[in-house]
Amino acid sequence: MCKSLILASASPRRQQLLSQLGLKFSVEPSNLDEDLNLKMEFGPYAASLALKKAMAVAKKHQKGLVLGADTIVVLDDKILGKPHTFEEAQEMLTSLSGRWHRVFTGLSLVDASTKRYVSDFEESRVKFKELSSLEIQNYIKTGEPMDKAGAYGIQGKGALFVEKIEGDYYNIVGLPLFTLSKMLAQFDIKVL
Repeated sequence: MCKSLILASASPRRQQLLSQLGLKFSVEPSNLDEDLNLKMEFGPYAASLALKKAMAVAKKHQKGLVLGADTIVVLDDKILGKPHTFEEAQEMLTSLSGRWHRVFTGLSLVDASTKRYVSDFEESRVKFKELSSLEIQNYIKTGEPMDKAGAYGIQGKGALFVEKIEGDYYNIVGLPLFTLSKMLAQFDIKVL
């Protein structure tokens, strides 16, 4: 890989997935406040947030390829962000119980030297089993829901709630690898 890759995210899950692909990268979170004022469709919205994050980091560099990503969970056309309290997490998980919801991850790659960029998004659907209030309370006590959109992590104990998925599993984790590989190829970066 000729260009250095910069991940504009502090997400340990995204870091793990990039490492899994054998990509060398540095981490520089954008620390951009996410504006949840939706004025467009969910997929393009997630991609626009990813682009804002990537651009914020790219402005600080003369060279390198910056990867921005943003994952949103949508239930009944409402975005479920990251819960701030035990009560918010409980409310989100209760609302997801026994139902399908959608997960969108927007991705953007920005060449810091030219500001050329590509953006895309992926959508997956997730069906939760019926959750008991005890399961919800015990899951929240693990602390896992508190830094995740929709109050669960499919790659952790939250997997126990997932009855079915349709689409890219890695999208639900927060970094759709198939989509990312297509985007990297546009910058002449071949993962294999």
